[in-house]
Amino acid sequence: MSKVVIIGAGGVGGVVTHKCAQLPEVFSEIVLASRTEEKCKAIAAQLDRPIRTAQVDADNVAELTALLEKEKPDLVINVALPYQDLTIMDACLAAGVDYMDTANYEPLDTAKFEYKWQWAYQEKFKEAGLTALLGSGFDPGATNVFTTWIAKHYFDEIHELDIIDVNGGDHGYPFATNFNPEINIREVTAECRHWENGDFVETPAMSKKASFTCPEEVGTYNIYRMYHEELESLVKHFPTLKRAQFWMSFGDNYLKHLEVLGNVGMTGIEPVEFNGQQIVPIQFLKTLLPDPSTLGPRTKGKTCIGCVVKGVKDGKEKIVYVYNIKDHQDCYKEVQSQAISYTTGVPAMIGAKMILEGKWKQPGVWNMEQFDPDPFMEDMNKYGLPWNVVELDSFDLDG
Repeated sequence: MSKVVIIGAGGVGGVVTHKCAQLPEVFSEIVLASRTEEKCKAIAAQLDRPIRTAQVDADNVAELTALLEKEKPDLVINVALPYQDLTIMDACLAAGVDYMDTANYEPLDTAKFEYKWQWAYQEKFKEAGLTALLGSGFDPGATNVFTTWIAKHYFDEIHELDIIDVNGGDHGYPFATNFNPEINIREVTAECRHWENGDFVETPAMSKKASFTCPEEVGTYNIYRMYHEELESLVKHFPTLKRAQFWMSFGDNYLKHLEVLGNVGMTGIEPVEFNGQQIVPIQFLKTLLPDPSTLGPRTKGKTCIGCVVKGVKDGKEKIVYVYNIKDHQDCYKEVQSQAISYTTGVPAMIGAKMILEGKWKQPGVWNMEQFDPDPFMEDMNKYGLPWNVVELDSFDLDG
């Protein structure tokens, strides 16, 4: 029986709240807070049990601390914007509350995806006796756990990792993003980095393309190599990795729109002057695009996200693939969301459950792969993200 404060009422916040509400024996009391309380109330109205809502500015440490001191939760689930991770961590330290999030901190003025800012909180959380769990979404999150589970059960040593995220869904819009447009576009347009022979190698964004056929007839898609934050923690915690890459699928239509928007400056993050006011182009673009939380009713198709790991067991090389497939419309029927928010929100609920049940509770700041993967994997099967594991004869994305 535990009380949680969920901060953030976007698409993922809605899913996390739905999934926590389904487990009253774990999440006995839920408070959903956001800058716009009306969004929280709209989510609360969808649920079969009562929860409370609150208004809070996640950029304001004093406001956040006051809310946490008033509510005295056992855990804060941060599904606000990545720019707000540090203020929420500061408030958790001030109020003496455990913390978790789904994405690493990003400075507002620089498209940087690094854990250094949050890892710097290790001693503060350790000395306070508080747990901070970083990146409990799908990627990062479930993909970290997949890697750890494969390493634990199939290998003596892992050497190569390919994380492959395919969204085979279609929402019918000429151009829309499946999660926060600002975060999505910053991520896609950032310089690519992959791990090779002991260091990160930089290449231009989206410059390496491959074709990938998903299992279970999900289809064949073009995937592009990108940088993603879980690579940074996984290569640190699995030092035997010689190569680690992250791949994501994109349709030609999406890429063409993104190229044009980039060419005319609409994806820029530096302020420009317009009619005597300072505006950030990508933030203005966000107001013109469909809200990701509204895509659920119209998105059809499936996601396929997983990890392919190469390594050795008893001196022999082998390849293991663990993946989850999720249908967008199944997600909408259950929690009124498309599968992108669902596949992030369910691992957030499970990560929170791991902390509250004491299975992943340890003072300090931790990434997902630093804990036992088995209970998390069991819960993925129980709570909506069933996974499959197959051994492959061969695997090559270098063609």
